[in-house]
Amino acid sequence: MALFLSKIFFAFPFSNFVHLQLRNLVAYWLRTLKNMIEIGKYNTLTILRDTKVGLFLGNPEKDPEGIHDILLPNKYVPNEFEIGEELIVFVYLDHEQRPIATTLEPYILLNEFALLRVNYTNQVGAFMDWGMEKDILVPFKEQARPMEKGKRYLVYLYMDEKTNRLVASSKLNQFLSNDQLTVEKGEEVDLIVSHITELGINVIINERHKGLLYKDEVYDDAIRTGDRMIGFIKNIRPDNKIDVALQVQGYQSIEPNAEKILDELRANRGFLRLNDASHPEDIKTVLKMSKKTFKKAIGALYKDKLIEIKEDGIYLVKEN
Repeated sequence: MALFLSKIFFAFPFSNFVHLQLRNLVAYWLRTLKNMIEIGKYNTLTILRDTKVGLFLGNPEKDPEGIHDILLPNKYVPNEFEIGEELIVFVYLDHEQRPIATTLEPYILLNEFALLRVNYTNQVGAFMDWGMEKDILVPFKEQARPMEKGKRYLVYLYMDEKTNRLVASSKLNQFLSNDQLTVEKGEEVDLIVSHITELGINVIINERHKGLLYKDEVYDDAIRTGDRMIGFIKNIRPDNKIDVALQVQGYQSIEPNAEKILDELRANRGFLRLNDASHPEDIKTVLKMSKKTFKKAIGALYKDKLIEIKEDGIYLVKEN
């Protein structure tokens, strides 16, 4: 059906009115297709038939008549297959905006964020490598700042409802909301670094919400835009702004940091030239943790009689 509609649309010099009607027909077909197959995502589809151009796949349960079959071109067809067999494929739109299946693995999925590289720019916008044969477009109006060839930018992939095309945007805030939060204080969450400011590191929480990781709580200078990490909800303010941390908050955070100190002691013959009077920068350099965290950790170790704290540093109590 997709091949049929696109061939009619591009092959014949119809009037503007007929072109408009055909365009509306294609748009309607794509809307109904969404109920059967997810464009921009992985789909498990059934092999319906084998042709000269490739395999046609579909969803017999939702579309028993095969109206919304999708082509898997020959270059992606597995060496061995059987009619009726299921394949996991990624479905996207080709250069003629026809839904097509592929076994290529995209760098980004629909309604998700990823750091992508710009392959080239022109009068339409920037075109980014997303792992497919056809680059993904970031229109000028969707660029937070003018994009440059060869540089990487964090973008969001979405379906433009007006054009029925997959496009990307680096204007990320429009796809995030803190109005109705789906997280709670203390919860473990997935973080993506969106950008870094003087105040701290702005992060995307669970691909839904905006959050802030304060700089004085980060001891890894290598953090960059697009980095993914596990974090924890530190605080939710009355205005729904969220503070996050990279360590479990409260008493539970002592244990992993205490173990880290023990590991450093064992690696340095049972001695570290650090104690509760040490300068915060010295602690950060050696242990990659704040002085507050360090003091809590050595306090717990001292209470458990695992270390001795002296003026020149901390000593590991001999382990049996």
